[in-house]
Amino acid sequence: MFFSIIIPLYNRPQEIKELLSTLCKQTYMQFEVLVIEDGSVNDAKAIVASFENKLDVKYFYKENSGQGFSRNFGFERAKGDYFIIFDSDILVPSDYLEIVKDYLFEHQLDAFGGPDAAHDSFTPVQKAISYAMTSPFTTGGIRGNKKHIGQFHPRSFNMGLSREVYEKVGGFILTRLGEDIEYSIRIHENGFKIGLIPAAKVYHKRRTSFKQFYKQLHFFGRARINIYKHFPSELKAVHFFPAIFTLGLGFAILSNIFYKPLAYVCNFFLLLYFLLIFFHAWQVNKSIKIAFLSVIASFIQLTAYGFGFIQDFVKRVLLKKRD
Repeated sequence: MFFSIIIPLYNRPQEIKELLSTLCKQTYMQFEVLVIEDGSVNDAKAIVASFENKLDVKYFYKENSGQGFSRNFGFERAKGDYFIIFDSDILVPSDYLEIVKDYLFEHQLDAFGGPDAAHDSFTPVQKAISYAMTSPFTTGGIRGNKKHIGQFHPRSFNMGLSREVYEKVGGFILTRLGEDIEYSIRIHENGFKIGLIPAAKVYHKRRTSFKQFYKQLHFFGRARINIYKHFPSELKAVHFFPAIFTLGLGFAILSNIFYKPLAYVCNFFLLLYFLLIFFHAWQVNKSIKIAFLSVIASFIQLTAYGFGFIQDFVKRVLLKKRD
């Protein structure tokens, strides 16, 4: 089984260096790497070239078109039996391809995804963000979880598909705003089998600051409405939770200003919820500091996603405006 690893890249030369370094350590070496530089100003050509004696790696530079269409550019040039998509901000465990190969031989999936986790080298903020995106007490718990809700939709930071899927379904038709979920839905609709490979995890850095994390999650909230516009049935009750939390938070703030008796009730439940997150994060990461930061990260995740969701729900669903 031969894999083609496709990595879109935009102004992140240091990230691709770290990612390629982990790919050099794979225990299964039947793969090529295609790095697609998506119109970057700060390109990584020299860095990628430094790996040519260690990996079967190819570098392409193209005009900026976004991550989805950059992956299509890689699909068109890939030689593998399976295409694996990575984001540039991940680290890959040395046994990743070995795990995927063995699982695919046994289960014969047409497309797959894997979970993500925090690496020991990550900063406390990165570990807190990772917790917020994977915790059962935030919406992140449905990502890469064995007990996912409804159909499993691989996410593009860790996603694979067979050449047969690409030849029948084609590539991405969206380049951003939920393009991976839209693609997964079309793969499902064409009768292909998609599954989670639980052990095929990657270490996902995500964002290095809470400000960057807020921007990313606000974008994710908007992306969910974009998916809804293409596939209305894919908007589930769980997707409303961050918006409900955000509206509830606003209600709690108003209660503290105008009606104290109700404010006491709101404050009690908010405190209880964040204490639950704190103690669970403390148990997971064995660090009080990361537990405290995890409360902040969870708050940012819910409100940023909630604001993005509400913004585009009002604009595109209620008012029926287009971007």
